[in-house]
Amino acid sequence: MFTLTEVASLNDIQPTYRILKPWWDVFMDYLGLVMLMLAIFAMTMQITKDQVACLPCLEEPDEASGVKPNSFTQQSAQNAASAAAPVSTSLPLVTKDMPDEMAHEIHVTHQYNQPEPTGVRTNLDYQQYIFINQICYHVALPWYSKYFPYLTLIHTIVLMVSSNFWFKYPKTSSKIEHFVSILGRCFESPWTTKALSETACEDSEENKQRLTGTSMAQKHVSLEGKDESTNVNSSTPMIGVKFSADKPIAEVPSCMTILDKKDGEQAKALFEKVRKFRAHVEDSDFIYKLYVAQTIVKTVKFILILSYTSTFLAKIHFKHDCEPDIKQLTGYRKFFCTHNMAFMLNKLLISYMALILIYGMACLYSLFWVFRRPLKEYSFEKVREESSFSDIPDVKNDFAFLLHMVDQYDQLYSKRFGVFLSEVSENKLREISLNHEWTVEKLRQLVIRNAMDQQELHLFMLSGLPNAVFDLTDLEVLKLELIPDVRFSAKVSQMSSLLELHLLHCPAKVEQNGFAFLRDHLRCLHVKFTDVAEIPGWVYLLRSLRELNLIGNLSSENNKMIGLESMRDLKHLKTLCLKSNLTKMPTNITELSPHLIKLVVHNDGTKLVVLNSLKKMTNLIELELHTCELERIPHAIFSLTNLQELDLKSNNIRTIEEIISFQHLKRLTCLKLWHNKIITIPSSIAQVKSLESLYLSHNKLETLPPALFTLPKLRHLDVGHNSITVLPPDVGLLHNLQHLAINSNKLEVLPKPLFRCTKLKALCLGNNALTVLPETVGQLVQLNQLELRGNCLDRLPVQLGNCRLLRKSGLVVEDHLFEALPVEVKENISRENNVSFTSGL
Repeated sequence: MFTLTEVASLNDIQPTYRILKPWWDVFMDYLGLVMLMLAIFAMTMQITKDQVACLPCLEEPDEASGVKPNSFTQQSAQNAASAAAPVSTSLPLVTKDMPDEMAHEIHVTHQYNQPEPTGVRTNLDYQQYIFINQICYHVALPWYSKYFPYLTLIHTIVLMVSSNFWFKYPKTSSKIEHFVSILGRCFESPWTTKALSETACEDSEENKQRLTGTSMAQKHVSLEGKDESTNVNSSTPMIGVKFSADKPIAEVPSCMTILDKKDGEQAKALFEKVRKFRAHVEDSDFIYKLYVAQTIVKTVKFILILSYTSTFLAKIHFKHDCEPDIKQLTGYRKFFCTHNMAFMLNKLLISYMALILIYGMACLYSLFWVFRRPLKEYSFEKVREESSFSDIPDVKNDFAFLLHMVDQYDQLYSKRFGVFLSEVSENKLREISLNHEWTVEKLRQLVIRNAMDQQELHLFMLSGLPNAVFDLTDLEVLKLELIPDVRFSAKVSQMSSLLELHLLHCPAKVEQNGFAFLRDHLRCLHVKFTDVAEIPGWVYLLRSLRELNLIGNLSSENNKMIGLESMRDLKHLKTLCLKSNLTKMPTNITELSPHLIKLVVHNDGTKLVVLNSLKKMTNLIELELHTCELERIPHAIFSLTNLQELDLKSNNIRTIEEIISFQHLKRLTCLKLWHNKIITIPSSIAQVKSLESLYLSHNKLETLPPALFTLPKLRHLDVGHNSITVLPPDVGLLHNLQHLAINSNKLEVLPKPLFRCTKLKALCLGNNALTVLPETVGQLVQLNQLELRGNCLDRLPVQLGNCRLLRKSGLVVEDHLFEALPVEVKENISRENNVSFTSGL
């Protein structure tokens, strides 16, 4: 037999799951336990006490039966009559434990003192009575009287299993266990307490301010209008400015204490767990359906039990008539029987029906609650009203249903849990942890001096912008990369030296006062993004900005968004750099034409087709079109009469016949056509008289036209990384030439007129096929950089010593060639710069 503890374990659940048990489920669990005890008690009584007692109903003996009364039967009848007759109470009874002599004495005394028996005589002995009782127990009693305890036990077990099946089923129990675990940690997390206490703090401060404001208004009625207008002017956002935050970013209240590092890390982990659990559970409603199904099963079970049990209640009697087919054995056809457990079973059945009825009412209420309102939607509206976390989202499906169940236990659990659904709460936690970790001293250790000799700070992959950054008043360049939450508060105005800002994949929000500072002080801004919509709107309102770099996706479908119609407010913008994948020039950049002097487009291999907008940029001085897949020099460039520098690097330009049109660009001094596929240089290049620098490296040139060397102002010529075999002697006509790069070609001989260019300071001849370096190289007295590595030289001329400005750091040559020079020459070249400068004087 099962013990009560073993059977009750079917109704047992983990203590932590009790938060998901509403009052009706708990009530039904207790009812189930009571019914279980009742069933076990009834089974125990039936096994140990249940029996019937039967007597034959006398009738005339049937001769045909073949059973006639004899001396044995007569004696039995007498014995039965004697047993039925009343016994004198003055005589002791004979018991089994009594000694035989005493029993015999009592029997003899009883035989002489017993009066004449009365009643009905039967002809049955004791064994026949036992046989009749057993037969009539199975024949006369209704089946429900015999099996009622077992049915009660089975029904109770089924109800217990149905009540807690959703806690046991693997597909739901894992989610429930995870939810209860997270919910318990959120409830006990120190961050929850601090966040809610912060809300209470803010509410008390608002009430205090409201009361203070009311009293002040009563005391200073005459000045109310003036003060009100002043406050409005100071708090109203600027016209045309659309900020990411509607109100200034609040400082952490004084009642908000700093979390321990361990508590902060645990809270961060909880935010991530809640986010993942929500994504996992919110897309399904299986838990809800299973709970509804088990509730319906219990309701149907209750109706079934109540309907058939009530019909058997009237069939449980104390007296029964039994007519077994044993007349040939006993001589009697009918017997009168009594059931000793009838009264007990009747009362137990009534009790069981009462419990089932109460259980069923609880099931009906449960169904009513389930279908009364949509449990697959849960709103945190009340929590949003009571707290400062107005961004707590509503949830749905199984996530919503579990929260509804928790509310039946204690609504405080959902309120505390909602804190970990709020992005504002998460941002506050990150801000507190971030400010606790990144102090001013730690940030100062990261400040470096960049190539421009500016103080620069680079922060990478932090959770936010530490407040301590605003205390670095001497910082000039601030680089922020992969920081998801950048907020510039009013404290940014303390950074009086800040001139350059980099936002590399950093969505940035700014307060009104902070924006006013950036608008008036920021000079250079770099914004790197994935989509153009990620560019903060306030970027286009920085009226003091001089340089703007936009790096990201600016495809033609989004061109209309690039300008944002507010780019015209960038009144002082001089340089605009677009590193993207444009197919046409944005039309809105023409708004910058009155003051824009430098335009840079790095197109990352996308073909730039439409360039008509360039014609209106008449004030441009520098233009760079890199990797735009251009095949010819765009005609729109020839309209830029103020252009001084043109860079068409890394395109597919094969011919430059249009170069003659550059003669109309009287101010053009620098032309960069490097990294293209140019085969020849047309003779018309001689018409561009203003050229001072020409870059033609990394092309497919094989020859250089004589017209190239007629440019009187040419100072810098780079034709390296081509296939040039001969350097024309006309190169000596370039009297102003200071830099000549013809490295990585196929030169075998250097023309002597080359060394008439006495103003040469840099001569790059590396990776050619030179076998001799002429001695006339000593005429280049201003030479300070000479590259010879990668040739076939046997020796270096001693006349290198005449190049007084040439030093070891500027001489790129194989070590054995340098070591072969005379000692005096090596010492002269190895001298320090200050010594050579003095000797030059």
